[in-house]
Amino acid sequence: MKLTGENLNIDNVWLASLGKEKVELANEARVRIKASRAYIDGQIDKGEVIYGVNTGFGAFSNVRISPADIVQLQKNLIRSHSTGVGEFFTAAQTRAIMVLRANALARGHSGIRETVIEKILEFLNHNILPVIPQQGSVGASGDLAPLSHLALALIGEGEVWEDGKPVDTAKILQAKGVKPLELQAKEGLSLINGCQVMTAVGLLALYEARRLLFMMDLAGSMSLEALRGSRKAFDPLIAATRPHPGEAMTARNLLKILGPTSEIAESHENCNKVQDAYSLRCIPAVHGAAKDALRYGLNVLQVEANSSTDNPLVFEKEGKILSCGNFHGEPVAFALDFMAIALSANASISECRIEKLINPAMSDLPAFLAPNGGLNSGLMIVQVAAASLVSENKILSHPASVDSIPTSADKEDHVSMGTIAARKFRQITGNAENIVAMEFLAACQALDLLKPLKPSPVVQAAYALIREEVPFAAQDRVFSKDIAKIRGMIQSDKLMKVILDNVGELES
Repeated sequence: MKLTGENLNIDNVWLASLGKEKVELANEARVRIKASRAYIDGQIDKGEVIYGVNTGFGAFSNVRISPADIVQLQKNLIRSHSTGVGEFFTAAQTRAIMVLRANALARGHSGIRETVIEKILEFLNHNILPVIPQQGSVGASGDLAPLSHLALALIGEGEVWEDGKPVDTAKILQAKGVKPLELQAKEGLSLINGCQVMTAVGLLALYEARRLLFMMDLAGSMSLEALRGSRKAFDPLIAATRPHPGEAMTARNLLKILGPTSEIAESHENCNKVQDAYSLRCIPAVHGAAKDALRYGLNVLQVEANSSTDNPLVFEKEGKILSCGNFHGEPVAFALDFMAIALSANASISECRIEKLINPAMSDLPAFLAPNGGLNSGLMIVQVAAASLVSENKILSHPASVDSIPTSADKEDHVSMGTIAARKFRQITGNAENIVAMEFLAACQALDLLKPLKPSPVVQAAYALIREEVPFAAQDRVFSKDIAKIRGMIQSDKLMKVILDNVGELES
């Protein structure tokens, strides 16, 4: 993959995060970078005062730095801003952060040497991954603390990963024959201004969340068959009267999965039930709204991934170096919070269907789907665990972006908390995966109890795949293992393949 500053999307960021693709700097980007650096050098030679080049930072912006101290200024910046704490970002998240940081610099508005970007890519391609703590960013002057830990490794300090353990960077660089970066004017500042941490973490979570929406359509369809629900609520005439794109997409997805009928459907076509519970007949509205929310978020994050977020920005053709606030994370933070809320709500409706499946008053099946109930508790606590995750998601769904706290002696007086929003979105995505895995577990158990009647062919294929690893629970066992196996099927795209093989692409 060649970085141009304009060509990142969710798919190539995902691939880069896996470490399976070499990343290089495109030639057209090199031209812009060289011109930008030449302009900065010219202004320094003229004695112009430029923020972050020959001044201090933040509240120290009025302090002039002598030419002899310009390089030391950049090193001091990286060291002093490396204040991250807490758990560390994963290898995949770190790779994505590095790719996004390199791509932003490749746009040529930062006034740095191409050597800086080449060093990021050299680390990336040699799998030298900086140890980056997750906590410490308020998402305003960009992700200052976490990006400083990235920059710290580039200059040969701090720690990088080796065999899953943090080790001294200098030791690894020496072993691999990689030289540390020698910072020059403005380059330390350019490495840490921007929203690449929140955007990278958000994009990777979004990749999984989009896949999960398809799984929710499949799980919802399986539950509808198990609960002997109606397909009538998915008639395209209904969505046409309320033209939200996601609602119509979801209704079409459900009809592809469910087909016109099934043995189960035919067994209850003439029953007296007028309409199903909301968690069944409102699937198009709820799942569809989440699809619309995630589509909006995808657009925001992909725009951000291809944006210049430095301060100041260099416009050599126009002869300007402009101080600005492009590093502020609010656009990304809003989108991340919105997507977190949407996915949390969808996980909630999934839990509602689990509750219907284990409730004999709603399912007309044995209580808790337990053969020989009483001796066996069945899926009683599976639903309790799902409820726990739903409630945890409700807490995590409180928008981080509504919070702000003044920093840097009130110079940086409004912040986005976007990195907190990204981390919460990732947590919600993981919780939602487990909840959907629980719904698959319950729906499969219910379908077994409806035999010999069969669901639609696509639902039957998904059921059969799950049953290859998770058998019918004739008696109680450790269900957490079953949940983990089904979640693995979601993450490995095994269940997605069932959809692709039987009905082709679903809509999102």
